[in-house]
Amino acid sequence: MIRVLVCEDQALVRAGYVTIFNAQPDMEVVGEATDGRAAVEAARRLNPDVIVMDIRMPVVDGIQATRDLAGPGTPTPAKILVVTTFNVDEYVYEALRAGASGFLLKDAHPAELVNGVRTIAAGDSLLAPAVTRTLIGHYAERLRPPAESGVLDALTPRELEVLKQIAGGLSNAEIAAELCITPETVKTYVSRILTKLDVRDRVQAVVLAYRTGLVEARR
Repeated sequence: MIRVLVCEDQALVRAGYVTIFNAQPDMEVVGEATDGRAAVEAARRLNPDVIVMDIRMPVVDGIQATRDLAGPGTPTPAKILVVTTFNVDEYVYEALRAGASGFLLKDAHPAELVNGVRTIAAGDSLLAPAVTRTLIGHYAERLRPPAESGVLDALTPRELEVLKQIAGGLSNAEIAAELCITPETVKTYVSRILTKLDVRDRVQAVVLAYRTGLVEARR
């Protein structure tokens, strides 16, 4: 069973999430939180497999809660799915940068929400192409520190090419077709890239690709 913690201050939305997740044969809602501080406390107490996190919550917002649970230096980072009403929003970028494994919009179909939780529980990241091209690209480019450019020196030319494709929002299968290699080979490249860059998942790798200038935001 995938143990889910729902963090959302709006009662109707929170109840909807709980109903959707508990209706799945492989999911169980183990807790609910109505603000960021309660979310952190519940996560540390319940140790859920996936946390569904709203951004704008009282007391402590979802960004800080995400940073506390999955940010740099966290011994065992939580797997967090940010669900927000904002498509292109600096808050969402900051949440991803703080350690979230992905995000969805609140108007997403229930099947997308369920699939997102399963994807993140499996150790993958949920990153839509539209996010990489707009939200992440826009804010990462604006906030880019020049000193970070050297972190890509450890990557081979082929690994850099794969990272560019990841930053474009392509899946492993799409990258394989684009570069004329097998999906298994792409998976190996992705694993090496994450290890060399010392990042947890594809989301963090994409953020770094934009921040270092490897790829540019599309206007």
